[in-house]
Amino acid sequence: MPTLKEIKGRIGSVRNTLKITSAMKLVSSAKLRKAQNAIEAMRPYEEQLQRMLSTLQGGSGTKTPENVPLEAENALSGTNSADFVRLPDVFIAIASNSSLCGSFNANVIAKVRSLRQSGDIVYSIGRKMADAMRKDGFPSPEDFTALSERPSYSPAAALVERLSQDLAEGRIGRVLLVYNHFVSTARQTPVVETLLDTPEMHSPSARHDTGPVISSHETGFVIPSEASVSQDVIVEPSAPELLAILEPKVLKLKLYAALLDSAAAEHAARTVAMQTATDNGNQLLDELTLQYNKGRQQKITNEILDLAGGQVAE
Repeated sequence: MPTLKEIKGRIGSVRNTLKITSAMKLVSSAKLRKAQNAIEAMRPYEEQLQRMLSTLQGGSGTKTPENVPLEAENALSGTNSADFVRLPDVFIAIASNSSLCGSFNANVIAKVRSLRQSGDIVYSIGRKMADAMRKDGFPSPEDFTALSERPSYSPAAALVERLSQDLAEGRIGRVLLVYNHFVSTARQTPVVETLLDTPEMHSPSARHDTGPVISSHETGFVIPSEASVSQDVIVEPSAPELLAILEPKVLKLKLYAALLDSAAAEHAARTVAMQTATDNGNQLLDELTLQYNKGRQQKITNEILDLAGGQVAE
C-alpha cells in the first residue's frame, strides 16, 4: 500500500506530464493547420497542371488519385521472368524525426520492409526511417532529416532529377514513394505510389486502367500526336514538346506533395496521440486524487480513534 507521500508525489508527476502533453497537442494542432494550408495552396496549381496534361493527351478531366496495391507492385516487378535482369528498386520512404505520434512511424516502416528486396536502395526521409533502415542494412545514400520537418521543393526537385537520370541510364528500376497519407485527423494510411518507372511499363499493353495517363500512381506519359489534342486548343510550340517540359514538373510536384501530405499526417497523428495521453493522464489523476483523499480520510479517522481510545483508557 503506497503512503500518502508517495501518492502525492505521483499526482505531481502526472500533473507535470499533463502540462507537456497539452502543450504538445496545441503545437501539433497549429502545425497541422499550417500543413493543411500548404496543401490547399498547392492544390489549384496541381489541378490546373493535371488539366493541361489531360488536354494535351486528348483526355477529358483528371483522375482521382489512387494507391498502388501491394499485389500490383509485385506484379510490376517482373521477378518471375527467368530472362529478366532485375535492376534495384529505389524507395523514397518518408517518416518523422521524432516519436510520440502513435503508430505513425511503425506503419510506414513496416510497409517499406514488406516491399523492399535485397539490393534495393532506400532514400530515408526522417530520422526514424533512417535509423530503422540503417539497422536493417539499407542506409540512406543522403541525409534528408531536415526535409521531413520542413518540406521544401528545391531538394525534392533535385532528388527527382538525379533519379530520373539514373533511370534513363539504366542504373535503377522503379522509384517508389512510401509515406503516410493524410485522410483525416484521426486516420493516416500508409500508401505506396510509383514515381518513376521504365518506359516499357508505360506501354498501352502494360497499363492497368483506362483513365487519363496522369495519376498519382503512374508517371508514364503517352507522347501525344497533334491530332489527339482538341481542335479548340492552340498548342505552342507543339504537344510533344510541351509535354516534355511539363512532365518533369509533375514528377517534382508529386514528391513535394507527398512530403506535405506526410507532414500533415504526422502532425495529425501526434495531435491524436497527445490528446489520448492527456485523457489518460486526467483519468489517472482522478484515480490518484481519490486514492489520496481516501488515504488521508483514513489517517484522520485512525487519529480520532486513537484519541478517543486514550480518553476511554483514562
